[in-house]
Amino acid sequence: MSDTLSGLLTIAVLVAALAIVHVPLGNWMARVFTDEKHWTAERLVYRLVRVDPASEQRWPTYAVAVVAFSVVGVALLFLMIVLQGVLPFARGATMHVDTALNTAVSFVTNTNWQSYAGEFGTSPLVQTVGLTVQNFASPAVGLAVAVALVRGLARSTGTTLGNFWVDLTRGLVRVILPLAVVAAVVLLLGGVVQNLAEPTAVATLSGGHQVVQGGLVASQEAIKELGTNGGGYFNANSAHPFENPSPLTNLVEVFLLLVIPFSLPRTYGVMVGDRRQGWTVLGFMATLWCLMLAAVTWAEVHAATGPLGGMEGKELRFGVWPSALFASSTTATSTGAVDSMHESFSALGGGGALFNMMLGELSPGGVGTGLYSALLVAVLAVFLAGLMVGRTPELLGKQVGRREITLVALAVLVMPFLVLVFTGIGIVAPLVSSQMLATGPHGLTEVMYAYTSAANNNGSAFAGLSADTPYLNLTLALCMFLGRFVPIVLVLALAGSFVAQRRRPVTAGTLPTHTPTFVGLFVGVAVIVGGLTFFPALALGPLAEALS
Repeated sequence: MSDTLSGLLTIAVLVAALAIVHVPLGNWMARVFTDEKHWTAERLVYRLVRVDPASEQRWPTYAVAVVAFSVVGVALLFLMIVLQGVLPFARGATMHVDTALNTAVSFVTNTNWQSYAGEFGTSPLVQTVGLTVQNFASPAVGLAVAVALVRGLARSTGTTLGNFWVDLTRGLVRVILPLAVVAAVVLLLGGVVQNLAEPTAVATLSGGHQVVQGGLVASQEAIKELGTNGGGYFNANSAHPFENPSPLTNLVEVFLLLVIPFSLPRTYGVMVGDRRQGWTVLGFMATLWCLMLAAVTWAEVHAATGPLGGMEGKELRFGVWPSALFASSTTATSTGAVDSMHESFSALGGGGALFNMMLGELSPGGVGTGLYSALLVAVLAVFLAGLMVGRTPELLGKQVGRREITLVALAVLVMPFLVLVFTGIGIVAPLVSSQMLATGPHGLTEVMYAYTSAANNNGSAFAGLSADTPYLNLTLALCMFLGRFVPIVLVLALAGSFVAQRRRPVTAGTLPTHTPTFVGLFVGVAVIVGGLTFFPALALGPLAEALS
């Protein structure tokens, strides 16, 4: 079978699997967040944290709960990492204070950027109790925020958006945890390791010795992909055979990182009472994903970098097509896991992965973050369409006025501001330029990729930048924190503005937001906003490298 046919069949199987689970999983998540009954396990959690599940919160209270929960998570994880040397199962793992802070912020913000080697920088205790716990908590936070925004659009009366603690608990207990258990079993059957074996020295083919370490890998790998986290148990991430041993597990992992984000549009459609709206968002996400997948795959298939074509930096057991599929999907979401080194991609292939993140990671984006990012673009598209035809812009009967569009604009501008400012400083600052592997356009791409990955809470690395320095650790941590929580607060403020409005009835002058025409406008606004913001930087980086 040719590589082209094999690659196309792989993509077809993936799309079919996503299509099969889209409706049942989307419906289930809608039921989870609208159910009036509480499970026994959930009631125990509410009693433990002293939360009244019947109470609801206005948007400022909801936002304070989100930020407070996450800040406490950063503090606890930071302490665990710093003190890991005196905790059980230390195995000699140590980490500098600045690296520990970067790591704590990274995992709590769903970024999972790693400035350390996974198997040596953290102990098994920190891996399983610290990092894995945040791998569950951080996507649940994003899911809760997305649901709050959907409630703001769906409700016609009231001023509350639900209860963060209830949404967080339900997302964990009813959605993320059960799916992660099933995924871990599937990965175990596929050959991913799960043990507590001591590190062992084994002989290599060249006559030397290499230390091989096991660990509770399958359980972390499952939530790493399912929760769009991306932090690997090993430094090689999903290119490591213990994390991703075969083409089958590779396909399973791509499916896991896409399944919840691509199912959430169905949840949105059901919760707002118009499933056509969900199909619109799904069409928007799928169109962008397909376009960028085609671009990255074409670039890598046609890369003539050696006798094996575009195989530099890729695993032989996967090949070009699955590697391009993984790279495009992981940067289209906020996962950041890698099964190949993006530094070794062609200029256009690496640039495509970079542009995926610059779009705002909404194709389909992370767990929860992808949906609310897409809805921000939908509001912007409605507003621009209203300006062009002279009608009052509305989305689902909610007016988009000065307050709403101001919040959307601020939320959309946070990431570009962080990326461009810190990239500009980094290129001229010796503290950063001295850590670059390459110079010229490729060196610019290395730095820009790092800050884009951090500000978008992606976490993947271009692999050419030596980022474990105090300046880079602290500035990347700042980008991760601001890139996560400033948009979240603005999204919740937008939800509060929408929930306070009554839904207007549909009239002949209402812009339909469920048609293919609107999907085209939706996609165009996302591409133009991203393109106009970053085109000069891309022209100096990957585009200049491709043309050189």
